[in-house]
Amino acid sequence: MSFIERLRNAGITPNDSEELRLQKALLVLASGLVSVAAIGWLLIYWALGPKLSTTLPFVLQVLVAANLLIYAASGNFAVFRFSQLAIFLFFPFIAQWALGNFVTASGVILWGLLAPVGALLCAGPRESVPWFAAYVFLTLLTGTFDFLLADYLVAAPSPVPLKASMAFFTLNFATISTIVWLLMRFAIVERQKARGELEDAHRQLHVEQERSERLLLNILPHPVAQRLKDDDCTIADGFAEVTVMFADIVNFTELASDMTPQQVFGMLNRVFSQFDEMAERLGLEKIKTIGDAYMVAGGLNTDLRDPCEAVAQLALDMRDWLAGAGARGANPLRVRIGIGTGPVVAGVVGKKKFIYDLWGDTVNLASRITGEGAPGSIQCDAATYDRLRNRFVFDPPHIVPIKGKGTVVVHRLSARRDLVEIAPDLPQRVVSPA
Repeated sequence: MSFIERLRNAGITPNDSEELRLQKALLVLASGLVSVAAIGWLLIYWALGPKLSTTLPFVLQVLVAANLLIYAASGNFAVFRFSQLAIFLFFPFIAQWALGNFVTASGVILWGLLAPVGALLCAGPRESVPWFAAYVFLTLLTGTFDFLLADYLVAAPSPVPLKASMAFFTLNFATISTIVWLLMRFAIVERQKARGELEDAHRQLHVEQERSERLLLNILPHPVAQRLKDDDCTIADGFAEVTVMFADIVNFTELASDMTPQQVFGMLNRVFSQFDEMAERLGLEKIKTIGDAYMVAGGLNTDLRDPCEAVAQLALDMRDWLAGAGARGANPLRVRIGIGTGPVVAGVVGKKKFIYDLWGDTVNLASRITGEGAPGSIQCDAATYDRLRNRFVFDPPHIVPIKGKGTVVVHRLSARRDLVEIAPDLPQRVVSPA
């Protein structure tokens, strides 16, 4: 900052903390008030009759102004603070000693109280203690000498008439009280402004924190997100039984070839957003989307009574909704769905752009039987079938070859058993709940 900018801005720099800004502004304000008061002090004395020497007020003005200029040039607030407080402390006592005693000087040493008050506001409670102790010591020292020299001082001619002395007692008390009040008021108002700005910043930070947490919860399950916030550690958990489902849009490549990128995005966003709502309603955990494939799991948290049933219901809902919604569009949409149940390993991979993912034979099996299914089919492995056969309707089992696994028995899920029993003559797509 230039010299003029420092002088105009009380030496405040952009890097200063709010507290340091306030301290600098307070001390510069006090310096200005003292300079104005010193001129007024001398003019009022002259108006009341005593023609006092202008030396002391002039010296005070020069010291205060020179100190401000040095501070503006150097930017050293610590030196400026010490020297300015020293001027505030010692100069009133020098002025009283020059005028005589408490009565003739009208208690001008009261101005020295600005030193400990200024130290309290501009340095802190601990730093103000020596300044207050020095003020009390000089006051007691001055009072002691006035007491010992009282007879001599009373006999000596007074340079200040008694009426002027009494008037200045009132002025000194009123002026110093006003200055102290102005400094305290300025400090409190500025601190209230700073507190208001801080509270506003906290509110904005809270809003941003909630937004960040919502984004994090859209990526990770709540328990995993909480663990990442509490401890930056590797997250990898084993689960004995999780039901994993893959849904793959049939002939997506061919469909997308006749669409613009915006149309492709709009179609996938509409479909997957609907799938998200369905999964959330059933309490299931969406894992990820891979191109046109959608992956969901149940059993990663303890909130669900029967995760396998919830995944099966989601598969039926997805198939039926997509068949109905897709039939209304220019390009009818159908899905292949595969469901597997068994042990998995779940965890967060990487440090940047991380995802929560699942690994294991259960995941591989669910993915591969999805690709072996016919359009509109929901294929389940034997473990899933064993858990659902009393509540859901399955087609007769069939065997499919799976790379790396050989032949696998697969059961095709058709509908909920209770709905079929209630309305056996209606198409299953109609009686299955949306």
